[in-house]
Amino acid sequence: VVPLRVEPAEPVTDPMYQGSPSPPPPSLQEAMKSCPKADIDNLKDLLVEENIYLHTEASAQGCLPILILSMRRTSFLPKRPAVVILHSTNKCKEWLRPLLEAYASRGYVAVAIDSRYHGERANSPTTYSEALVSSWKNGDTMPFIFDTVWDLIKLADYLTYHRDDIDHARIGITGESLGGMHAWFAAFADTRYAVVAPVIGVQGFRWAIDNDKWQARVDSIKSVFEEARVDLGKSAIDKEIVEKVWDRIAPGLASKFDAPYTIPALAPRPQIILNGADDPRCPLAGLDIPVSRAEMAYKAYHHSNYFKLIAEPGIGHQMTPAMVKEASDWFDRYL
Repeated sequence: VVPLRVEPAEPVTDPMYQGSPSPPPPSLQEAMKSCPKADIDNLKDLLVEENIYLHTEASAQGCLPILILSMRRTSFLPKRPAVVILHSTNKCKEWLRPLLEAYASRGYVAVAIDSRYHGERANSPTTYSEALVSSWKNGDTMPFIFDTVWDLIKLADYLTYHRDDIDHARIGITGESLGGMHAWFAAFADTRYAVVAPVIGVQGFRWAIDNDKWQARVDSIKSVFEEARVDLGKSAIDKEIVEKVWDRIAPGLASKFDAPYTIPALAPRPQIILNGADDPRCPLAGLDIPVSRAEMAYKAYHHSNYFKLIAEPGIGHQMTPAMVKEASDWFDRYL
């Protein structure tokens, strides 16, 4: 742990994308472009862009790149709500610009980061994959979820103690896929994230193992599971390998930090879960217990309306315009 330090950075002109194809096709940004946006003719001229580095720990990955968009502020403007928006696997903060611009146009301070081993924190198209394998072999980092959650705790420190333009009681968090997981766990770890809207990110990890529905999630980061298969002398990836990998690279993910325990723990903060009804990576049946427990928790706080699950019919692992609109409306309602 090091003292929180802020350092100016330059805009990224050639973002690092990993995986294939690279860069991703622009068509994948269409859902983001559907986010409600204020009708302002000279919006680009009024937007203020900030690029900074936040030093969160004494390691090479401890330099957190941040991109912030907001409307130019006049002296009489009140403090504004902030929304943290998190990218999916192999993307980066620059990919989220359509969402950042839309939220900023409506008066939010819109914030994006590069998660661990992504964007400016990657130096090759395989950096993230290699980090996952290293985590399995050495057990000294947690690149899948928990290390980025640490960064998001430190980001909340920055937004709370270093920004006089933000209402510290009105910080929301959302993200897509891996970013949805990061949003979910960051909100569990830090109550300063007051409103939560994970998109295609929430699943029951233990349920998937017990019900043989782990394959699609494993396939999304298959290299680490293949490495474990070889190390454990098996001919094929099976549930034993899946459980051992989760326990190694994200301890507690399939037990005490799983959805049945952490989703209800967010009560009474407003929380909306946006998934596809046919998403094989986030099987809907795996959320029956987490949702049931969450509904009981929110009811106990007399805030049943603060929790919602929307499973869009006929949709797999895909963020849709409807999901983007629902998340946007949720923040407008509760932030």
